[in-house]
Amino acid sequence: MTSTTDTSTDSPEQTKVAFLVAPEGIEQVELTGPWEAVEQSGATPVLISTQDGTVQAFNHMDKGDTFVVDLTVASADVADYAALVLPGGVANPDTLRTDADAVAFVRQFVQSGKPVAAICHAPWTLIEADVVRGRTVTSWPSLQTDLRNAGATWQDREVVVDDNLITSRNPADIPAFTRELTAALASVPA
Repeated sequence: MTSTTDTSTDSPEQTKVAFLVAPEGIEQVELTGPWEAVEQSGATPVLISTQDGTVQAFNHMDKGDTFVVDLTVASADVADYAALVLPGGVANPDTLRTDADAVAFVRQFVQSGKPVAAICHAPWTLIEADVVRGRTVTSWPSLQTDLRNAGATWQDREVVVDDNLITSRNPADIPAFTRELTAALASVPA
């Protein structure tokens, strides 16, 4: 995975997918697996974070690779993207849910009706954005009480699609997660 998107020169016809992450604590495979699937679908992934520079991914508890941020969330506009991906990791969504710009971006994305795909611990950010009430989702098992308390119905399945929300539990679910993500992208009007 390389993050070298120059968003200022993208043509308007190009389908871009926002990947929103915190500066550290991202579960690497939950970033790189969906990123590669988005590229293979013909869309352009864009790495968005709360800060400029690079972000630190992890392979569970061990440091993984770093990735260059394309754009800060404060500068991002939901209208520029066909879909949003929220990778997991424990620290990543825990940090995102404390950033007002990130929470607002997620809330606007869900409300837009465009696909929003969240895996593992990423639904914490959905909870903070107050967009899971009345929705059916899945997540890492330890979030099920948080999601239920936020008004969601939680299911223990590899992937759950509820309208524009796509959620999965963990790295083992990435094939199902990316299958649903790319199917949703294929149905987004050009």
